[in-house]
Amino acid sequence: MSQLLHHWVGFFDELQNVRGRSLNTVAAYRHDLEIYEEFLKKQDDISRIHEFLSKRELGVRSQARVISSIRTYLRYCERLGEKVPNLKLLRPPKVKVNLPRVLTGDEFRRLYDSCHADNSYRTARNQITLLLLYGLGCRVSELVNLDTHDYNQTEGWLKVLGKGGKERLVPLTQHLQRELEDYLKEVRTHLVKHKTQSILINDKGNRPSRVDIWRWLSVWSAAAGFDAPISPHKFRHGCATALLEGGADLRSIQMILGHSSIQTTQIYTSVTGHKIRDEVEKHHPLSKIRPDSSV
Repeated sequence: MSQLLHHWVGFFDELQNVRGRSLNTVAAYRHDLEIYEEFLKKQDDISRIHEFLSKRELGVRSQARVISSIRTYLRYCERLGEKVPNLKLLRPPKVKVNLPRVLTGDEFRRLYDSCHADNSYRTARNQITLLLLYGLGCRVSELVNLDTHDYNQTEGWLKVLGKGGKERLVPLTQHLQRELEDYLKEVRTHLVKHKTQSILINDKGNRPSRVDIWRWLSVWSAAAGFDAPISPHKFRHGCATALLEGGADLRSIQMILGHSSIQTTQIYTSVTGHKIRDEVEKHHPLSKIRPDSSV
């Protein structure tokens, strides 16, 4: 089995240049395969890999990720004509899927009302940042890469570049489109100091980084009175849940979020199901009836 490790270079090259994976993703695969290499130095019984990973104090999710990386690599080796009999024996542990924590409309309003800065231009920048996060349901990496030419004013959408270089056109609500146009016309020019096409501009006049967005949200969350910072991904979950509760179909939500599989989108049906159950318990008259203890 160890001879299969000679295909690493070709595998990493395919991940980055054919499948379009980011450098961070390729680095994560390399880290996981280094763990696999360490395992193979000690034994060749693939059925004991769970025991090996547990001894490294890896949680169930981390174990599942490592095994998934190994399986992806071994399937690549199979395509090269290698015999990989142990592939069928390599099974990831069952991972309990936790329901995503979503941003509610009330939480969004609290953040929006608390994102004031030292001048009106930065305040407007902060507000459009929140509106784009919640309105597009985009990842933070997608947000910071939005350029002015990605906005189509005539059709009312933004082009978002997602994972693997996949593009998607996300329609804007009329309110968000008006806010974005006002920002681009009246605010952005007062913030930008260097040549950049970025829609959002940080305090130094450049394209913001992911760290900038996390730092801003941390400050605004504290100002809004939250115990912990609101993460960018919570906006993404909040957007999906709000759309589903408003009647949007799963395929539309899948397109807006850029999910490669509808199964990823379906998790939000569980979120809304819990909310509906809570509403029934809260409002249905049968929930007020209690058994008569005297009977």
